[in-house]
Amino acid sequence: MLKYTEEHEWLNVEGDIATIGITQHAATQLGDLVFVELPKIGASLKKGAAAAVVESVKTASDVYAPLDGSVVEINQPVADDPTIISADPLGRGWLYKLRVANLADLDGFLDEAAYANLIA
Repeated sequence: MLKYTEEHEWLNVEGDIATIGITQHAATQLGDLVFVELPKIGASLKKGAAAAVVESVKTASDVYAPLDGSVVEINQPVADDPTIISADPLGRGWLYKLRVANLADLDGFLDEAAYANLIA
């Protein structure tokens, strides 16, 4: 189940684990990515709180936690090489995996068509 936020993040939920990244639109808007700060494994995140930072030659942007939960895995390769995010944001460019605290909170995210309308 691939969903999107209005803050240009995507999340793919399997069971109670959400894989989270930024969209192609966000990556394109940021430009050449030069640095990524990922959350710590085991960190508890609250919905709407800054979870990660992506920095480009233009600016640095927070990536917000779309849900409450705890970080169970990070994508270390994108921290080592942030260009992976721009090259494959919905695949190898994921940022972290979150064990969702409350699956009922999954309602209200955008589907692909709604996100496409948002960025049109």
